[in-house]
Amino acid sequence: MAPQAPPRIFSPARRTAARRRMLALQNAADAPRYLVDDMVEDVLERLSFLRFEPRTALVIGDYTGALAPALAARGAEVTEAEPATGFDEERPYPFDGFDLVASLGTLDTLNDLPGALVHARRALAPGGMLIASLLSSGSLPVMREVMLAADGARPAPRLHPMVDVRAGAQLLQRTLFADPVVDQRPVDVGFRSLDRLVADLRAQGLGNVLADPGPPLGKAALSRARAAFAAAGENGRTVERFKILTLSGWKR
Repeated sequence: MAPQAPPRIFSPARRTAARRRMLALQNAADAPRYLVDDMVEDVLERLSFLRFEPRTALVIGDYTGALAPALAARGAEVTEAEPATGFDEERPYPFDGFDLVASLGTLDTLNDLPGALVHARRALAPGGMLIASLLSSGSLPVMREVMLAADGARPAPRLHPMVDVRAGAQLLQRTLFADPVVDQRPVDVGFRSLDRLVADLRAQGLGNVLADPGPPLGKAALSRARAAFAAAGENGRTVERFKILTLSGWKR
């Protein structure tokens, strides 16, 4: 029996377009990049804690370009890959033998996440390590409530489902990573307006890439959304929460 195709939750074309727009917006001097900055810092801290010094590394999705030179300074030969420019995480990698594969913020919008993790493991050398960080369950609670308020009695798909800690652990076990570790951490950010939050999401590649994205908000719905966002805050500032899930494991 042929293997069953994964459900089509996300549009690969919309995902690629969102990341290309992100790369363009990141050219601005004040472009927000606090989520990937947090992921980069976390990778380096984990390697230091484990006293693991990879000789070869693959970095996926770091649009800041910060992680590669930091790893190179530790003696690693680094390859970088970006989904917006043709790297397909749902297919076998065109290279392998890495001591480290670091994936930053790209896995949460793949239709075949288990397959992507299998490909990442196969790209590792024996004894190599995967560190994969992604936006996870519990993220954007204010935005979710705001969109429900905006849509009223007929809510449309606006934000995609996300992986939680339990599912992350199951994924690592299912894809045969040794000594799997899964943890989640919050990143809280304050915003003066809904429009600023939306701009930050777009600039960090976090727009709607669902295969069925739903209709755009009309003027009345957008007005309700802005009012609901303001009402959720205090003193003109609303705090939104992002939750970063990190999956790590080894190839034995």
